[in-house]
Amino acid sequence: MELDASGEPQGSPGEPEAPRTPPPAHTRTGRNLPAAIGVGVALGALVLLSLYTVKVIFLVVMVVFLVIGLRELTEAFKAREIRVPLIPLAAGLVAATVTAYGWGPEPLVAVTALTGLTVLIWRMADGPASGYVRDVTAGVFVTGYLVLMAGIVALLMEPTDGDHRIVIFIATTVASDIGGYFAGTFLGRHKLVPSISPKKTWEGAAGAILACMLVGAWLTAWLLDGRLWEGAVIGAAAAVIAIAGDLIVSMIKRDLGLKDMGTLLPGHGGVMDRLDSLIATAPVVWILLELFVPSA
Repeated sequence: MELDASGEPQGSPGEPEAPRTPPPAHTRTGRNLPAAIGVGVALGALVLLSLYTVKVIFLVVMVVFLVIGLRELTEAFKAREIRVPLIPLAAGLVAATVTAYGWGPEPLVAVTALTGLTVLIWRMADGPASGYVRDVTAGVFVTGYLVLMAGIVALLMEPTDGDHRIVIFIATTVASDIGGYFAGTFLGRHKLVPSISPKKTWEGAAGAILACMLVGAWLTAWLLDGRLWEGAVIGAAAAVIAIAGDLIVSMIKRDLGLKDMGTLLPGHGGVMDRLDSLIATAPVVWILLELFVPSA
């Protein structure tokens, strides 16, 4: 048997080569597109099924995913030796969701403040070791970034038409990703912020905004009897903030020296890699919906 230049055995002359396993269908972004689409469709189906059957199921699913994301984030911080207490933050996240859904924004503010205070106290148990300010600063950041945002999503869900409001919130944010992906892939030429995210382009950002405006206008008019221009404004704002949310997580990952926050979702990375835009857009969509189409 002959050997090739690398020392690997070759087949005999005339012998058919062994079939090679084709590589996964990766895109220019380095993601496995079929896997990403499959995961996205499955998550979308889960959201719709839970929203339009028993609304509380959606909140349970949301809390589970956010707690997983919280764990990913606290583990990621360890790359820089930042110790963020998981238990009080997870408890605060659950409490924020329950109180916001059951009693509204005022208790949510109190729960968020108490969660931040608990983080400060919890970290004291390690004694006066160096890094206290660093660790609690990261903990308070997570409190505002995840705990408060979980409560705001619950506020979107709380009204009788909360299922429709959640659909608008999620659909406009997803439209940003889809519109930005296709516009960036086929038209992208000018880099948006190459120092943070080298593959984002101004053309992709324009596609994201246009897609969000169309989806926002359509869904706000259809589901909530709002005006088309109101939905377009919601969509445009959601797109801008979604892009910012994605860049925020990119900055965090670059600072921590990570490519992804996790590996749970094939084609997407970790849960936080999928939730970055949704977390950022939640307060904007809630405020604008309350302004344009106040809940009963």
